[in-house]
Amino acid sequence: MLPRSGDVLHVTRTASVQFADPIFFRVIRVHDWPTYHGWVWLDGYELDGSGDAVERRSIFVQVNGLRQLYTNTTRRNHLPAQRPMRNNSTALAQRVRVG
Repeated sequence: MLPRSGDVLHVTRTASVQFADPIFFRVIRVHDWPTYHGWVWLDGYELDGSGDAVERRSIFVQVNGLRQLYTNTTRRNHLPAQRPMRNNSTALAQRVRVG
């Protein structure tokens, strides 16, 4: 499964030989660039031990070698926030000036 924006990954040597020293990585974007089968370009942040971003990076890795630590399961509702309904006459009086 492809990682998604917001996922935190443990990237090790199984993902690519360049990660002999494993890193933690928060995904910003998964590129749809053409690559070898099973490989993907990711943009994101390398994280330190406390989860703070220390460096922005683009990495080229094998999807099957990634270990997902946290997923971005919260979805944003793109609808405007709803305000509590008021009495219609009050709301109408506030929108229409009389006099």
